[in-house]
Amino acid sequence: MALAVEQKSQMIQKYRIHKQDSGSPEVQVALLSQRISQLTEHFKTHQKDHHSRRGLLSMVARRRKLLNYLKDRSPERYKTLIQSLGIRR
Repeated sequence: MALAVEQKSQMIQKYRIHKQDSGSPEVQVALLSQRISQLTEHFKTHQKDHHSRRGLLSMVARRRKLLNYLKDRSPERYKTLIQSLGIRR
């Protein structure tokens, strides 16, 4: 259930900081959020897929760690990312 190449490149272009950026916390959180939303849609039809649910939980934990890192280092970048992704309301 990986992201399609064009979806991934669009997300990287939208959230990158500079031209060669592909690994900044903003990009990583955006990609994880996209994969998390895809998996939650998958679970609406496959409720008993516990192996994928374990992967979902690890992705959520990884995103949480990246967001904590970004919040500690740069609160203004954190706030703009949260608002653009619509994670916390």
